Amino acid sequence: MKIKLIILLLGFSLFGYSQKKAKKTVKIKPKTEFVTELMSKMTLDEKLGQLNLPTSGDITTGSASNSNVAKNIEDGKVGGLFNIKSVQKIKEVQKIAVEKSRLKIPLLFGMDVIHGYETTFPIPLGLSCTWDMKLIERSAQIAAQEASADGINWTFSPMVDISRDPRWGRVSEGSGEDPFLGSQIAKAMVHGYQGDDLSKNNTILSCVKHFALYGAPDAGRDYNTVDMSRIKMYNDYFPPYKAAVDAGVGSVMASFNEVEGIPATGNKWLMTDVLRKQWGFKGFVVTDFTGINEMVDHGMGDLQTVSALALNAGIEMDMVGEGFLTTLKKSLDENKVSMEQIDNAVRLILNAKYDLGLFEDPYKYCDEKRAKTEVFTTSNRVEARKIATQSLVLLKNNNQLLPLKKSGTIALIGPLADAKENMAGTWSVASKMENSVSLLAGIKELAGNSTKVLYAKGSNLDYDPLFEEKATMFGKTLHRDSRTAAVLLAEALKIANQSDVIVAALGESAEMSGESSSRTNLSIPQAQKDLLQELLKTGKPVVLVLFTGRPLVLVQENETVPAILNTWFAGSEAGSAIADVLFGNENPSGKLTATFPRNVGQVPIYYNQKNTGRPLGNKEGKFEKFRSNYIDERNEPLFPFGFGLSYSTFDYSNLKISSDKMNFNEKVNVIVDVKNTGNYDGKEVVQLYIRDMVGSVTRPIKELKGFQKIMLKKGEKQTVTFEISVEELKFYNSDLQFIAEPGVFQVFVGTNSSTENKVSFELIK
Repeated sequence: MKIKLIILLLGFSLFGYSQKKAKKTVKIKPKTEFVTELMSKMTLDEKLGQLNLPTSGDITTGSASNSNVAKNIEDGKVGGLFNIKSVQKIKEVQKIAVEKSRLKIPLLFGMDVIHGYETTFPIPLGLSCTWDMKLIERSAQIAAQEASADGINWTFSPMVDISRDPRWGRVSEGSGEDPFLGSQIAKAMVHGYQGDDLSKNNTILSCVKHFALYGAPDAGRDYNTVDMSRIKMYNDYFPPYKAAVDAGVGSVMASFNEVEGIPATGNKWLMTDVLRKQWGFKGFVVTDFTGINEMVDHGMGDLQTVSALALNAGIEMDMVGEGFLTTLKKSLDENKVSMEQIDNAVRLILNAKYDLGLFEDPYKYCDEKRAKTEVFTTSNRVEARKIATQSLVLLKNNNQLLPLKKSGTIALIGPLADAKENMAGTWSVASKMENSVSLLAGIKELAGNSTKVLYAKGSNLDYDPLFEEKATMFGKTLHRDSRTAAVLLAEALKIANQSDVIVAALGESAEMSGESSSRTNLSIPQAQKDLLQELLKTGKPVVLVLFTGRPLVLVQENETVPAILNTWFAGSEAGSAIADVLFGNENPSGKLTATFPRNVGQVPIYYNQKNTGRPLGNKEGKFEKFRSNYIDERNEPLFPFGFGLSYSTFDYSNLKISSDKMNFNEKVNVIVDVKNTGNYDGKEVVQLYIRDMVGSVTRPIKELKGFQKIMLKKGEKQTVTFEISVEELKFYNSDLQFIAEPGVFQVFVGTNSSTENKVSFELIK
């Protein structure tokens, strides 16, 4: 690589990153040599500054030149910033770093680019329901393209925490309950963000989070204690993090929770033994927001103590807390940390900046032309709309009520029907909510001139205005209607009775899920449930368009509503994408990646559970005394993992296996015929599950080990083949050895995790 340098006639060498024209172009030195030379010139304060990641504060208002953060940047006490948006602001701040600080070291600029930038895609839980790794990777590529065009070079994504408890609000930000699928998505997202060359100006550094186990807090309450065995960690919760590391992710974020009694931010076993020694991670680790400081409340000591604990554990960058900046010098003097540890942390952060090409051109992400032409483009919106259609999950469709006809009168009713501010969902910090497409706008766009669309709100989100206020933060208002519930209902019933079909847009608001949005009640808010029941009493056919960031309890709705389309929060093009599916322009193909319980008392609930010594012997929901069941509820979920209907139907037949025996060096093929037996062309996710019948430790009753999303025209049949090697049969045993054991394996292939269509083979030595 080449770099333009201004030759400074000074008594010491400075790194010239000025915007002025260079007099000479020279080759930049190889990374190790370059970083070593730079570090040799750094003071201790400048080194500690590289470990400091403050939020932008008032820089976002444009007052970068006179803010406290700006003074720290000039003094070399900042390694990066986050939550600052736009090329103009970022360029102004970067200029301080590379033209006013002593060593001219450029900054990292991070942002929570979670599911898109200004072009917003479905929330991650919704994206995972596409089961399409190419689409998921493409969504990350577009996010990186837009973010990098607007000055961002680092994203705190993907979140790969496995979660089996829908009470936890951040289930919306992950990919569901399964470690195999979660691992495939982790790899796709990292590749999408980082590409094959981080030095390109349309790729950004990825940060996998939250390491580790963040998705399994006690009681489903965010930030709460996590406690589990190591065998469960390795088999069920670690795989997606490791997959991201194997994919070359550049950074890792520590989680808030404790692991085996020690907060992850200060857990050396986690950050050093597992992440670096076992998995070979080469990037840097950043804390979550004030993660170091919060160890004080965990009871781990004062700020100096916990800051030293974090560095010694393997943390390189301190987000917001400034414990590293303000205490490590004293800890070094007291031999509580070593210079070697500080240098190692600094080197890893400088390596990342080198890999991003910032030492070659610190303004590479500050091209105002790109910002004007590559963000929220028509082509990106077209792709976002297409991807969103693939994320929607059809949960019920009695008598083929859907797709809707483009004729007659449609009554669109519900507090989420005309709520464009909520369409992007949680963690959409860069999204311009005013540009999102509401369901009302989407339906009107597609309905055509022969269709009359009537609209009424019908109810507020909830009867309680204080609850609604908490559930509509960050500008995602639902414009609460001050009229009484009776008046709102009467208005809705008036148009319902004029219609041929009712579309009820109900569920959660965008901020009812996400960070610090845990719930004990997984039902649709009562005001909306009451509205729905009144709409059903009209005798008109009702389609429930469900908005949610988590699995909900929908027993009553499933029993009474003829059609349910789960749309999650589908992004900036949500309204158009949902309308595409409602009217049949697109055939729904999404499949659930998180189990929907019948009752919150079943939680945590997931498909790949283990048998007890007293398993329930029936699938009919019949109570059996002295068996592992409830006396007041069935064991099975309302909707299982992998479930999702289509406007078409698919028949599985001729399941067979290439051999009933396989040694450790061989592979077997599992073959099945899948036929589209319906009247619509459609996509089907063919899912393969394996059960290890006997193990040295207890094994799950079923584990996802393969899937293929195929397109079939109506009447078309396709033979689908899965290859099974010993790798799909491995697990961590009680000694945490990753092994496969000889024995019999059952293989299930079908349309969701409840399939009983199976063949068997034996693994032999």
